[in-house]
Parts: sequence; structure tokens; C-alpha cells
Amino acid sequence: MATDATELDRLFQVIAARKGSDAASSYTAKLIAGGPTLCARKLGEEAIETVIAALGPDRQAVVSESADLLYHWLVTLAALDVEPAEVYAELARREGRSGLDEKAARSSGAGSKA
Repeated sequence: MATDATELDRLFQVIAARKGSDAASSYTAKLIAGGPTLCARKLGEEAIETVIAALGPDRQAVVSESADLLYHWLVTLAALDVEPAEVYAELARREGRSGLDEKAARSSGAGSKA
């Protein structure tokens, strides 16, 4: 089993393969069958749980909740037909640019989300 970021790509392939599978036999298929709204809701729940874990003393809880968060992020991407490579490309585009400059550029654009 990989112990680096390639695990995300492999997990995404498994998730994508489960699209359209029997929702009664696969949690992933059940989430995707619920549509992007259900997937995003679950992603939000996991994000909150990750924040709560990060505020506590249990390092393993942060690791566990982070894994749950990443799984639900990938499920949400799959539900929206977004490839992780698109996110990776956006990160690469931002590399070497100040985070403050990046946020300012997004905030000053017409119709952008701050």
C-alpha cells in the first residue's frame, strides 16, 4: 500500500469505478447516488470533525479524520465529474505565488468568491 499522495489517485479510481454501482452494497455508490448535495454535506461534516480533532490533543484522531475528509473530498469530486488532476493543476498554477496575493486576486475579480 502506498504511503504518499499516489494513494489519493488510486482511491479516486476506486471511487469512480463505484459510480453507478448498487447503492445497497457500497457506501461510495450510495453517496454518489445521493448527488453532489449529499456528497458536499458529508464533506462538510468531515471537515468539521477534522477541525474538532485538530483542536484536541489526540494526534491519531487528526490522522483518522483527515483520511475521512480526503475520502469524502474525492467522492464529491467524482459526483461532480471533476478529476483530482484538475485540482493538482490549480495547485501547480498557484505554486510560488504568495497566498496573500492569490487571495487578493480572487477577491478583486468580478463575481469571485472571497
